[in-house]
Amino acid sequence: MSALTVSQDPEQSWDDLVRFWEEMEWPEGSKVEIIEGIVTVSPAPAYRHNVIAARIQRRLYSAIPEDWEIFQALAIAVPSRLGMLIPDLIVAPVHDHPESETHIPAGLAELVVEVTSKSNARHDRVSEPAAYAAAGIPLYLLVDAWASDGPTVTLYGEPKGDVYRPLKSVKFGEPIELPPPLGLVIDTAEFPEA
Repeated sequence: MSALTVSQDPEQSWDDLVRFWEEMEWPEGSKVEIIEGIVTVSPAPAYRHNVIAARIQRRLYSAIPEDWEIFQALAIAVPSRLGMLIPDLIVAPVHDHPESETHIPAGLAELVVEVTSKSNARHDRVSEPAAYAAAGIPLYLLVDAWASDGPTVTLYGEPKGDVYRPLKSVKFGEPIELPPPLGLVIDTAEFPEA
């Protein structure tokens, strides 16, 4: 099943777009994002996708500070890119008084992790990293089981404008190291292949 786009008025303000996203009744279990001003409804991630995200999450818990958390299914807002994105994992400090119950400003995130799905891999490779970089998120980890040259894991960093610099890329089966403040190695040999 592929993603569905919901047509919106291109002149609609960011606040109106967010209100539409928050108030509309979407299909239960679906992932609803705003990508470059377009509301996109995707099916829930598949089992293998969730196993990969869970293994990364388990490893991240050993490295994050006590006042940080790992969030799943929480949206991050990037108004400058007309984006309300839901990464597979967000690593961010916990705030006692969030501005919204539905999302956090993307600039609060220290790391976002995306695991590609066959139906929407392009968003994870192009649109979403551009938004994350524009928001200044220091690290972006892309787990791409559908890469044309075989399953890969790529760590991006040093955002400038809407572009990240690739810091390291490995094939499934090889370890990848995340720099401080995380400072940990993720063993991609634990990831199931497509």
